[in-house]
Amino acid sequence: MYKKSVIFTLLCTLYIISVQAQISLSSLFTDNMVLQQQTDAPIWGKAEPKQQLNIFSSWDNSTITVRANEHGIWKASLATPKAGGPYEIIITSGKKEKIRLSNILIGEVWLCSGQSNMEWRLNDGLMNQQQEIAAANYPQIRMITIQKGIALLLVDDCKVVGDTWQICSPETVGGFSAVAYFFGRDLHQNLNVPIGLINSSWGGTLAEAWTEGDCLSQMPYFSDYVKKIRQLPSDKEELKRIYQQSLENWFHDLNTKDQGIENGKLIWADKNFDDADWFDFPVPEMVQTVRMTHKNGVFWFRKEINIPANWSGQEVTLNMGPIDDDDFTYFNGELIGQTEGCFSPRNYKIPGNLVKPGKSVIAVRVIDTGGLGGLGGDAASYWLSSSKGKIDISGNWKAKLSLDLNTIGPLPRRLDENANEPTVLYNAMINPLVPYAFKGAIWYQGESNANRAIQYRDLLPLMINSWRKQFGHEFPFYIVQLANFMKLQTEPVESSWAELREAQSLTAKNLNNTGVAVAIDIGEANDIHPRNKQDVGKRLALAARAQTYGEKITYSGPVYKTYKIEGNAIRLSFEHTDGGLQTKNGEKLQGFTIAGVDHKFYWADAGIDGDEIIVSSPEVEFPVAVRYAWADNPICNLYNGAGLPASPFRTDSWRGLTE
Repeated sequence: MYKKSVIFTLLCTLYIISVQAQISLSSLFTDNMVLQQQTDAPIWGKAEPKQQLNIFSSWDNSTITVRANEHGIWKASLATPKAGGPYEIIITSGKKEKIRLSNILIGEVWLCSGQSNMEWRLNDGLMNQQQEIAAANYPQIRMITIQKGIALLLVDDCKVVGDTWQICSPETVGGFSAVAYFFGRDLHQNLNVPIGLINSSWGGTLAEAWTEGDCLSQMPYFSDYVKKIRQLPSDKEELKRIYQQSLENWFHDLNTKDQGIENGKLIWADKNFDDADWFDFPVPEMVQTVRMTHKNGVFWFRKEINIPANWSGQEVTLNMGPIDDDDFTYFNGELIGQTEGCFSPRNYKIPGNLVKPGKSVIAVRVIDTGGLGGLGGDAASYWLSSSKGKIDISGNWKAKLSLDLNTIGPLPRRLDENANEPTVLYNAMINPLVPYAFKGAIWYQGESNANRAIQYRDLLPLMINSWRKQFGHEFPFYIVQLANFMKLQTEPVESSWAELREAQSLTAKNLNNTGVAVAIDIGEANDIHPRNKQDVGKRLALAARAQTYGEKITYSGPVYKTYKIEGNAIRLSFEHTDGGLQTKNGEKLQGFTIAGVDHKFYWADAGIDGDEIIVSSPEVEFPVAVRYAWADNPICNLYNGAGLPASPFRTDSWRGLTE
């Protein structure tokens, strides 16, 4: 009798566990979550087909009833009150199943997305990191971080880092997105309401990966990509086979069309090849920095050196800095080493039988599939050495583009494993959030799209509209304009990053309910990830507080409005001049260039005249155009009285680098 009782009890327990497993929630709904105030907040999950569920909310002590459809999917909307909490939600069924969500807050919820500067956490090297973490005692700020995922087709749920919403404290905040946290902190302190932050970001990613497929197909550039992705087989092994075949075909095309190779012979590696008409190239340097070209492709670099007589027959070591991306390196026409990837320095051995006195040539064939391309690092990394001494090989080299990748297409990728394929991040990391109720979104991305900045004018608004369409409302969308990065420009230049910033500004100008937070003064020349995330978050919050929440505050630095030619000068007028135009510490205005009809820009003399600026140069007698902060990393110093920087701009619409 005892055994029968035990067996019966065990069977009942297993049955209850099995039944209870029938009710589930989207991974977004956990303890400690934040729901958007004063809205009909959707909540959804799965249950048995046709199963009836009762959903109780403690803020109004009410219960609503919902029934799962024939596929077991259910959704309900909960009318939320003004900000407050903590509250509970209890979900039950007729089978006495129960899910209890506790410590729920009602407040303002924001979606935070983009690439690495949004992903960047407080414990990743933040300015004043220790102090900020120690002071992060804000239990009414909560963050949920969406786990990285790739999907070729839409998915309806996602995984969450740590499986729950995190309550902000010194123990947890180190894992928060820094920009999102400082944005949320500013809102919390000024609005005095709970703040929920949904962090869905991934470093190094492209905007098209975050864009819904049907919308993205409206752009001819991407329509075939989207179609191709949707037609791919689901079988992993078949996907692998397709990838390997496409990779082989691509490299065959690359080697066939490389001008440095004729009938399989590496003519540009030959010691006696005449490279007199090639570009002079200062090593170390990146191709796009010196404006040799703005294309991805195959580049050859050559350096002639004189081998001392006492080195003859000696093994020689060739050392170079990191190369972007892959290299094949030759000494007097013979391959001495190759490396895949752009992060590691190169160190190759040259056999003694190749080392002869007199003229020798190092040739480096670089396959640049993205980024800046070139021979990077510092000058001290470039040398030849033997037991007899050392030769510095930095400085002037010769360089030439041998193949533009536009002629053969981009490097094939495993589409099911690559985060930069069109739509794949939207499918896996945004669609599962639909239709969670939130107030608005902040976005920090664009670095990876800078080489297609003109296209970004269409792509970014398209992405924003695709999100708004799926979530069903025209929510506020605030964009971080790219910070200054790379070498300071000492002469007026064209700039892909300037063109990308312009695309971001145009989006805010032309698309309803959007705005820009300018970061042109807080970047770092040698790091694409500025450590000052505090000002980024604050400037985003200023825009939201003014434009979304209606505070009467200064939220923007000076924004160019119009220009007027006055003899040999141009007068510029601005919006958002609150407190007057000024420079920091009363310094001379910098960052303005001026040009005539020849399109040649010169550094300009610029002076403040009330809320206007007058620009001129003795080099330009009849000026027609002005630019400000038009460089990857410009020297610029125009602010308003609130201490907010002016947005980079140009008055012309001349053809740029990325058109």
